[in-house]
Amino acid sequence: MIVAMTGVSGNMGREALIQTLELQFVNKLKVLLTPRKKNNKLARKLKSKYGRRVEVIRGWLSDAETCRALVADTDIVVNMAAVIPPHSDKNPKASYMCNQLGAMRLADAVASMHHQAKLIHTSTVAVYGNRTMQHPWGRVGDPLLPAVYDNYALHKMLAERYVIESNVKNWAVLRQTAMLYDGIIFANISDGLLFHTTLNGPLEWVTARDSGFLIKRIIECEHSGVLQNFWNKVYDISGGRENRRTGYDTFADGFSIMGGSPNTYFRPDWCQTRNFHGLWYADGGELNRMFGYQRESVSGFWQEMGKKYRIFKAAKYIPSSVISLLVFRRLLGDANSPRKWLKKGDAGRILAAYGSREAAVSVPSDWSGYSLAVPADYGSDEESPELKFKDKLLCHGYDESKSVDEWSLADMNEAATFRGGKCLSKEYVSPRSKLLWQCSEGHTFSAAPYTVLGAGHWCPFCAPEPWKFDKLAKKSPFYAQVWYDSHDKSENISYWFDKSGKACFEFISEEEQ
Repeated sequence: MIVAMTGVSGNMGREALIQTLELQFVNKLKVLLTPRKKNNKLARKLKSKYGRRVEVIRGWLSDAETCRALVADTDIVVNMAAVIPPHSDKNPKASYMCNQLGAMRLADAVASMHHQAKLIHTSTVAVYGNRTMQHPWGRVGDPLLPAVYDNYALHKMLAERYVIESNVKNWAVLRQTAMLYDGIIFANISDGLLFHTTLNGPLEWVTARDSGFLIKRIIECEHSGVLQNFWNKVYDISGGRENRRTGYDTFADGFSIMGGSPNTYFRPDWCQTRNFHGLWYADGGELNRMFGYQRESVSGFWQEMGKKYRIFKAAKYIPSSVISLLVFRRLLGDANSPRKWLKKGDAGRILAAYGSREAAVSVPSDWSGYSLAVPADYGSDEESPELKFKDKLLCHGYDESKSVDEWSLADMNEAATFRGGKCLSKEYVSPRSKLLWQCSEGHTFSAAPYTVLGAGHWCPFCAPEPWKFDKLAKKSPFYAQVWYDSHDKSENISYWFDKSGKACFEFISEEEQ
């Protein structure tokens, strides 16, 4: 078997490469590395360690010819390339070129093959947008409401839609949850992005090793011919019940190896209260039942990090006030910090992150006045949440007791109505045969039934940017059921970036509503 991979310089990609090459039937692994100088060393290392089993192709994912060279003669293509926050925030063009255009070019390259490879495309939990403890459980098919001003989530959402709607005969989209990797603490104490985490928001973690093992298992099962009903679906990569946390608990886990806690290092009002992303996967067991990849726990990961890095042991002997000053307080002045937005009057970001300036300044500055959610109170430790919390899951607007093969035109009409629109087609053919739809804003568009009902996508013209979910939720029960968990129904705001990258907004008039 010949496999192609992108993103092997990243955390998940590195693990996927190492573990895939443990499979002896993979006689060649083609990897794409960008022409940047920092990848020269990696290219030499790969060739030195694996010899002819690894073929290194240098180029950009956004280049069509490079993509065709990468996928040529391959059996499986795995796209793990990504420009992630905060880099995607600071360089939106790079985010677009890699996260969206690159994925589109790769799908086109696979679709143009005489003997098509099978495409595995990694997306992200960020496409679901903000969740609270009112609806902490999510699953494939839920509405896609990427956080305002989040380039990464926006480009990833548009990319996975392109893959789903492409001419690739066999594809799978894997929505990756929050990922634990070696060096995660160091990577997250250099930018104000740290304080975007909502303290009471649900987060489910998986390690990079387990994510890489998942890719290995998919390739292994495909080679052995035991894969059944896997291709042409969207899945959630999850960590399982031991890895469900809140934002606060995530900080507590990481800081514990330094002998501290969120309470000793920073204040609750340093973190925004909404417009983040994360959830617990009600359907996370599906992939694990197929591939058995959930092996590692959050607690085990942090124990390993505490033993591996001496600096964390040394931190236990440093006063928490000193660590707070040198590590965390300095981030308050970063341009990506919510406190900086308040200081300089960045109204658009303040509205997105809090709802109003008044709401932002009313967040308690002392932990004694801040109410923290307890994950276990919401069933975080349940083994089968898809059964236990069936009545608390979001509605998808049609009879979900039916299998995909049982869908009919009636299901299309019901789903469209629940989204505030219509299904204009008069005949239903199959889950992959495109239909004509109309959204609440009057846009008409074509999309496969699976794209809408199965994957949670809706109108491509209303997909941000600009972000107008305040307006859309008023007409779409599909959006409203989760949007109003963290937004007031009186909010009528449209958000966008101007040409210089400035975060802009405007209040939507009653006439436009």
